[in-house]
Amino acid sequence: MDQIARAALSPYETYTRAAWSTLSREAPMTLTLEDVVRLRSLGDPVQLEEVREIYLPLSRLLSLYVEATQGLHRATRQFLGSSQAKMPYIIGIAGSVAAGKSTTARILKTMLQRWASSPKVDLITTDGFLLPNAVLREEGLMERKGFPDSYDLPALLAFLTDIKAGKPAVTAPVYSHLVYDVVPGERVTIDRPDILILEGLNVLQTSRLPRDGKAIPFVSDFFDFSIYIDANEDDLERWYVERFLRLRDTAFRDPKSYFRKYAEIPQEEALAIALSLWHGINLPNLRDNIQPTRPRADLILRKSASHSIDTVMLRKL
Repeated sequence: MDQIARAALSPYETYTRAAWSTLSREAPMTLTLEDVVRLRSLGDPVQLEEVREIYLPLSRLLSLYVEATQGLHRATRQFLGSSQAKMPYIIGIAGSVAAGKSTTARILKTMLQRWASSPKVDLITTDGFLLPNAVLREEGLMERKGFPDSYDLPALLAFLTDIKAGKPAVTAPVYSHLVYDVVPGERVTIDRPDILILEGLNVLQTSRLPRDGKAIPFVSDFFDFSIYIDANEDDLERWYVERFLRLRDTAFRDPKSYFRKYAEIPQEEALAIALSLWHGINLPNLRDNIQPTRPRADLILRKSASHSIDTVMLRKL
């Protein structure tokens, strides 16, 4: 099948960065260079120009989606004669380790908050729903941290159920990247947001459906819109290793850091460890669990080797 035929059959409309950027010519830019520097993650070189060309049109598109979905919800409640509380719009962001999910999530959160309507926007990562290290060790899953079976899925589904139902003061566990574990007894409260962004490796993950059709819901069943951050495996590996080596000179030097031991070893040994972690844990997770979920996303942001987004793929309506 040639490229033209494949494009015709694809469920996505594909835009170059230049073409996508034209979709927001009249939209006001609400982020400054200082905002972008504050919001981007270590090793993610996103610039103000990329925010203007990629995230500004995306923010504009999401405003249309949110307004339409909320209008449909109000009409449905009126038809059913129900006075149910507002239903938050949930956006899921998926992708590999080092792909730039956190940067995308923080930029979108800030841009959405600055709409003229000033909606309440909250951001949660699935890290808080990882099983505690003590449980992972007991179950032999420490080397599979980040794989689907390392999460407390029932707790995550219960959280999303309460959020979607419009319940007030829903709490979620807190994860510390410094100590590499869930913080005992610490919770974050999400109180009826207009929009919730959920960011995580496996948020688009499915499981094999039972023949009786009685499966519990998937995390993505609660999403109104989903985004996948995509890149070549070689680039992801390079970004992961570069970030690991940068962390040796920053966060790893904190005496409380779980990875404190890596701050003192020679550069060559640190490089070998980073590559071992990538090929032993992160790459298998990417190939087996994360990358296969890419076609389930409503929007795919494709990154080039320079870590900048060069292609946008939007699912056709």
